[in-house]
Amino acid sequence: MSPRVLTTESGAPVADNQNSATAGAGGPLLLQDQHLLEKLARFNRERVPERVVHARGSGAYGYFEVTDDVTGLTRADFLSEVGRRTETFIRFSTVADSLGGADAVRDPRGFALKFYTDEGNYDLVGNNTPVFFIKDPVKFPDFIHSQKRDPFTGRQEPDNVWDFWAHSPEATHQVTWLMGDRGIPASYRHMNGYGSHTYQWTNAEGEAFYVKYHFKTNQGVRSLDADRAAELVGQDAASHQTDLLQAIERGVNPSWTLYVQVMPAAEAADYRFDPFDVTKVWPHADHPLRRVGRLVLDRNPDNVFAEVEQAAFSPNNFVPGIGPSPDKMLQGRLFAYADAQRYRLGINHTQLPVNAPKAPVVDTYGRDGLHATRNGSRHDKNYEPNSYAGPAQTGVALAAPLPVHGWTGTHASPAHPKDDDFFQAGELYRLMSADEKDRLIATIAGGLAQVTRDDVIEKNIAHFRAADPEYGARVEEAVHALRED
Repeated sequence: MSPRVLTTESGAPVADNQNSATAGAGGPLLLQDQHLLEKLARFNRERVPERVVHARGSGAYGYFEVTDDVTGLTRADFLSEVGRRTETFIRFSTVADSLGGADAVRDPRGFALKFYTDEGNYDLVGNNTPVFFIKDPVKFPDFIHSQKRDPFTGRQEPDNVWDFWAHSPEATHQVTWLMGDRGIPASYRHMNGYGSHTYQWTNAEGEAFYVKYHFKTNQGVRSLDADRAAELVGQDAASHQTDLLQAIERGVNPSWTLYVQVMPAAEAADYRFDPFDVTKVWPHADHPLRRVGRLVLDRNPDNVFAEVEQAAFSPNNFVPGIGPSPDKMLQGRLFAYADAQRYRLGINHTQLPVNAPKAPVVDTYGRDGLHATRNGSRHDKNYEPNSYAGPAQTGVALAAPLPVHGWTGTHASPAHPKDDDFFQAGELYRLMSADEKDRLIATIAGGLAQVTRDDVIEKNIAHFRAADPEYGARVEEAVHALRED
């Protein structure tokens, strides 16, 4: 086997990669040293803008296998047959910190899954919690600003975090999740994943159903307490990345069982709370879990940057039989996610290998742009309709149309009998054991006691009291005890 030869970007062999060309032994560098200039210029441009949220992530390839018949609910081809397997790529992530942040921190985890189906890519963008902090996308930039580094101090500020939550009572449910025992997963393998949003499935007869996705870990749920998490961060800031990489390398392939909750579309309007409110869960007593299949991860990426960092997900990437719901946060993300990737990676990011569809044919009229690699043949036209047998529309919608009530302008969602920002947070609190409640109170108080404004503290305590009187009283007592020390 011939030795490999180092070359320039244009393919020319490199004579010397250890010494720059100079004018004499001690002279200044020469502009003619093409290899030096190219190497430095490329190094300056290695990084693309990191994600504003979900910057710190890990990923793996695998497959999804259908285990149960769901053809009565959706005409999605990749779900059409028991035993059918579809290649997948998943990206786990923390939400608030930067690319250099640690893994074992108290933060929601992203659970973004790409299905490479024969009908195009289907992206399911979720978290390891079934709910979220807010329910309207107009609040999302403000929410993230409050959780990120303060523009003056350059660090995450408890005052900012809790101040936003104090003015966002709908966050009480998610805060209770985040501050509870599952707030710091032991690893990516030992946490559940949720679609969080409500989605629509449509069957072959055109019947529409609303669904929520639940990926239950087959490794069992395991979490870390604050002391163990801090210790782990000191030992290995990339602990979750290390665990996932090594598990798959050992052949211990992590897996999840996918279940869905199903609601016939006609039931949504009269449900006791807004079923499209992402700050709420659907009680299992109303809509039991229905098994669909299993997700298995069995291959690590060859290059973290090329595959994990350049992986681009958009909840707007649907396939026939699956579509959106009127969930406001989902509707906002249908635009925002894809637009973020157009900014980070360019208009042709879908042509990168990790994002490229594996459908038999990808045929669009999109042309040119930075890094275009798929521009059609020389006889193809770049407009439609045309007289040259170019690709044509099918006329068949991916999913059933969403109901439109005819109102316009700024308005609140229609009221449901149980539309309440605090009830489900209280239900979650009352489900906890005594020890779980103790740890929850200690975690909330530990953060809230650092806040400098009394009115912010009082507003947050009022939210917890509205969820459950005991909950609020215990938080108040614990915060006061910490602030008196």
